[in-house]
Amino acid sequence: MSTRGSKVERNSVSNQPHEIKYEAHKEGTNQQAVKDAKKSAGNQRSAIEKKIK
Repeated sequence: MSTRGSKVERNSVSNQPHEIKYEAHKEGTNQQAVKDAKKSAGNQRSAIEKKIK
């Protein structure tokens, strides 16, 4: 069984530029806002999305 793209990976946002850019585009905001939300909310995608909205 392959572990590529596992569920754990999908629930978090890493510090890689392409992930920050994707999340910013998805939320309709800039990359700095995502970085700030990530700093205060942690790595969980749902927490970051809540913080941005």
